[in-house]
Amino acid sequence: MNPYLPVLIVLLLGVGLGGILSGLAHFAGPRKPNRIKSEPYECGVPIVGERDKMSVKFYLTAILFILFDIETVFLYLWAMTFRELGWFGIGEIVVFLAVLFAGYVYVVKRGALEWD
Repeated sequence: MNPYLPVLIVLLLGVGLGGILSGLAHFAGPRKPNRIKSEPYECGVPIVGERDKMSVKFYLTAILFILFDIETVFLYLWAMTFRELGWFGIGEIVVFLAVLFAGYVYVVKRGALEWD
């Protein structure tokens, strides 16, 4: 038996079930279109004019959250292999945390976390 066969079966089941449920929602779901439902939703901010500019701070904060959240994954992986890495691993994590801290200081000094 091919070892990838269970993965292929799960993949096909997932794609198939997703397609079936999406099709059912499209054909059997309630439809009452109106002007309010057709308007784009922009974080609860009412539309003022034809072109309303959104603040870049929201996107910048989201990207910074992702960047600083990824470091948690690296720290977890490092902690799992701590004994095998020895002193070399400690040196690596010190360098990693130094670069991370320098990035955090840069972000704070630039005022990227300020919500003026």
